[in-house]
Amino acid sequence: MPKTLLKRVFLPILVLCAAVFTGHAQEPQDSTVALIPYLRLLEQDFNIKFSYVDEDLQPLQVQVPQSTSLDGILQDLGAQTQLEIEKLSDRYYTLAYTATVDLCARVLDNFGENNAAGASVEVLGSNTSIVTDADGRFALENVPRDATLLLRHLGFKPLYVTAGELAASKPCARILLRIHYQQLEEVVVSQILTSGITKQWDGSIQLDSEDFGILPGLIEPDVLQTVQALPGIRSVDETVSDINIRGGTNDQNLILWDGIKMYQSGHFFGLISAFNPYLTDKVTIIKNGTPARFGDGVSGIISMETKNEVESEIFGGAGLNLISGDVYGHLPLNKSMALQFSARRSVTDFLNTPTYNQFFERAFQDTEVKENNNQGTDTGFRQDETFYFYDFTGKLLYDLNEDHQLRLSFIYINNALEYVETAEESGRTNQSTLDQANLSFGGSLESRWSERFSSGFSGYYTSYDLDALNITSEGEQQLDQRNEVLETSVKLHTSWQAAEGLSWNNGYQLTEVGIRNFTDVTQPPVNSNIKGVMRTHAPFTELRFAAPDNRIHVAGGARFNAIENLNTFKAFLVEPRLSLNVSLGGALRMEVLGEFKSQTTNQIIDLEQNFLGIEKRRWILSNTKSDTLENGRPNEQALPVVRSKQGSLGFTYDRGNWFVGVEGFYKKVEGISTATQGFQNEDQFNGEIGEYDVRGVEFLINHKNDRFSTWLSYTHNVNEYAFEAITPSKFPNNLDIRHTLTLAGTYTYNHLKIGVGLNYRSGKPYTQPEEGPGGININVFPNSINYREPNSSRLPEYLRADASATYDFDLSRRVKATLGASVLNLLNKRNILNTYYRLNDQNEIETVESVSLGLTPNLSVRVHF
Repeated sequence: MPKTLLKRVFLPILVLCAAVFTGHAQEPQDSTVALIPYLRLLEQDFNIKFSYVDEDLQPLQVQVPQSTSLDGILQDLGAQTQLEIEKLSDRYYTLAYTATVDLCARVLDNFGENNAAGASVEVLGSNTSIVTDADGRFALENVPRDATLLLRHLGFKPLYVTAGELAASKPCARILLRIHYQQLEEVVVSQILTSGITKQWDGSIQLDSEDFGILPGLIEPDVLQTVQALPGIRSVDETVSDINIRGGTNDQNLILWDGIKMYQSGHFFGLISAFNPYLTDKVTIIKNGTPARFGDGVSGIISMETKNEVESEIFGGAGLNLISGDVYGHLPLNKSMALQFSARRSVTDFLNTPTYNQFFERAFQDTEVKENNNQGTDTGFRQDETFYFYDFTGKLLYDLNEDHQLRLSFIYINNALEYVETAEESGRTNQSTLDQANLSFGGSLESRWSERFSSGFSGYYTSYDLDALNITSEGEQQLDQRNEVLETSVKLHTSWQAAEGLSWNNGYQLTEVGIRNFTDVTQPPVNSNIKGVMRTHAPFTELRFAAPDNRIHVAGGARFNAIENLNTFKAFLVEPRLSLNVSLGGALRMEVLGEFKSQTTNQIIDLEQNFLGIEKRRWILSNTKSDTLENGRPNEQALPVVRSKQGSLGFTYDRGNWFVGVEGFYKKVEGISTATQGFQNEDQFNGEIGEYDVRGVEFLINHKNDRFSTWLSYTHNVNEYAFEAITPSKFPNNLDIRHTLTLAGTYTYNHLKIGVGLNYRSGKPYTQPEEGPGGININVFPNSINYREPNSSRLPEYLRADASATYDFDLSRRVKATLGASVLNLLNKRNILNTYYRLNDQNEIETVESVSLGLTPNLSVRVHF
């Protein structure tokens, strides 16, 4: 038999047999065989040797060439595999990948394998992109072999794939996109302020960290700093641990991280967010119209969700600024499992920077005392501190299959401080130590049982501990404070797609929270140990409808809270919820939102004279129902369930480069205590129970194009307390900021981003002492301060300008870098954030002012891949 006939007839059979015997082949399709066994047969047949990397060639399959000559066979193999085949001598050859490859593929959905026409294909790190044709096909030439391609299509989950993987599939790769089943919540009304911030149809605001642009004063997408750029959200003391949403206190905000309730949100006494933004996928901010699946948070919700997809490629990064350094990463373990992690630690205990000095001065400035005549008095204090913070997170992602996804998350946050203050004249010392930690675990199983029915089961455990020790005057007095919170929760939710655009969501949540407050004072001797446990059963239901033409979106439902304090009371509360968004024609839409909500955890604020600051706020449980109160004040220890009602009406206009939005709202919150509101005239109130209502208007106008975004926002609030047991019974809320104005803009040019902004607000209320000798009550021991009517005075107006800039550049094909610089309070304006009074050792009234950050620079460098 001729030699050529032998090759053409028997060679494929021999190759397949050899491949099966060596374990490298799969089932043949159209005479396709594994490359490595075929090369071994060529070596025997032609008495030659090939040099190659096994890992590179092992996944490659080829069709047996029809040529009978060695040169023809090698030329065919090179065309099929895009390998460079180099002849070193008559006998020796090398095979290696080319630096670039030509790609072709067909994109299909993974359900019916229908063509995915119009899908975008982007070569990351380059300007190359293409859209699939009507058959779902695309082709690209000269793509770097190690480049990553991102495929996206509306209604499908994004997919990352390397060019080398696609090049290994012949003749053209088949790519299956997974259908994204999340319904009704993906409709975006408008992009506002900067890239990555969108207003959803249900009134919520969503931040996408991956697409986030820049905001004035921020060089990193700090979640809790970013939300303060939105109308109606501010921090009156410039911190992330005291965020005020529509005139509410920070403890009235529900802060969630991967569905876990967080009791600690800040580092460095609230000046820095405790959550790493680089693994955060999206953040949802809800001010009204809360979905029924959420409880707590009578003022608002900030929900952070980390990246939730198992990616095929490793990615990560690291960064350093003048306060801390961090690292994060995503490690695929196999095709269905991945591990995410992040870690951050401050550099403040071994590196002194201008940013740290400004933050430290801001945190401990209450030790600078002025007399009532406003003449500065230098008390001659020497301060020695050891301070550091750190946090780390982890997440395991496991796709059991395409319909069932398991996720396990944990987070740990810690602040530690040792502080010694010495008076240089007398040598007397005050010493404080503080340890604050939050440890949380959570998990979820999301399942899709059919095209119309899906479910989710989740649970979490969270633990918060605050241990503070304060020793004053050479040990004359010791104050030991401890605040412990333990909370566990499980939730089951289901979603049924009843018809096109109509879904019915139901669920049940069980939550148990226990809180312990311990206080021990040596002089005068005081010991307190208060424990409480609260259990809440909460079924919920909600209907959501979206018209096919998007002219109307509506969600209505209710949450039913069966609350039980295991020591004192039971209560049953029904909380209706509503979101309505209607097109009025063209680019004009109307939005109607409403909700009833409640919460059983609060922060009491006591011992305001203690300079440490953060331990003033301690978590405590409600211990009575508000409707059982008599004369507004049952006893000094009463703390009712806090309940709120809110309604709002808004209009938005979004056309071309312009967005205009205006929203009026009314909110009433009942069952508040003076102990939770931050009054610093502590001799005046003793735990009276009352309410507050806030009426306001929020306005935003935003113009944006490819490079610029400029906006003006204005908020007008009238926020008033009502306490029947206080005279007068109505007076301004501590957070009654009547006018807030922001003028800001960003500019993007290639890899450069710049942000500049100006923030103005009217002064907050405070209470002054009576003038003259009547300012001190000498008829009690110890003496106390006599105050004027509560909140009858106002601080000066607040004005601050911020600026920031970032620049992105490539270190290599895969490694990118970002340099950032920012300046807070660019004009170095001295803004008074708070004023309170105390009696000194000479029985004189001292004025203590809390002043804003001065001119605060910051620099950062980041690398990511």
